[in-house]
Amino acid sequence: MNETLFSQIQRLFERTYAQVGINLEDCLIDRQRCAQLSILAGRSARELSELARTFLRRADDCLYVGIYYSRWLIEQLERHDPRAGLSDQNIRSLIMFVEEINHALHAALQFKSGQREIASEDFARDLELQAQIDTYLVLLLFVAFFRKTQRVSRTDRRWLRFHLFARNCPDAFHNQNLRGRYLETAELASSYTKYLDTLNGTRRLDEIRRFRSLDYAAKKERVLAICDFHRSLNEMEGRPPSRS
Repeated sequence: MNETLFSQIQRLFERTYAQVGINLEDCLIDRQRCAQLSILAGRSARELSELARTFLRRADDCLYVGIYYSRWLIEQLERHDPRAGLSDQNIRSLIMFVEEINHALHAALQFKSGQREIASEDFARDLELQAQIDTYLVLLLFVAFFRKTQRVSRTDRRWLRFHLFARNCPDAFHNQNLRGRYLETAELASSYTKYLDTLNGTRRLDEIRRFRSLDYAAKKERVLAICDFHRSLNEMEGRPPSRS
């Protein structure tokens, strides 16, 4: 039986981090259930994308997950299957598809590790930051697979960054909290993935596993420290040589 794109991506994340213990495809919901959960999620949730959504709910010390994809998004991925190549026609759809799987997986892993404050802003920002980082790495794998050298060029990376980071418009949110969430996490993810691009495969895997184990405040601190280090290094290299 052929694996679905969904199951392949879930398996990739589980190999990278940890087994979640369930088949996340069983958490897929239809449009009617999505509409019901959107109402329960509150007014600010109305601003979130109607093309793909992940819903989390805690009850009786259990985590309930619902993943929704619009029919349009699924049709785009079926018509332009990313497993046959990435292009402007499917990259945005793939980004949304991967991010929702990632949200669900990391929410489940954090819940299993004892995190219960799933309604907190830090929890939401942590999921968003992690999803943007992991999605970038997934996109790199897709691009590399279709390169004869298995190497990703600078042009490829610029193209991926444009669609994942530059095209996002956090200022479009009317809700101040959502605007701040997506602005901050996009900036952090963009900076952190630039750092990951400098690491070889083994070091990158070790780094992202350590990074995932941190809480949001520590992740933010880690990224800012990396930025400060590279800024200082660039300033030092830009100084004229000292004279004896």
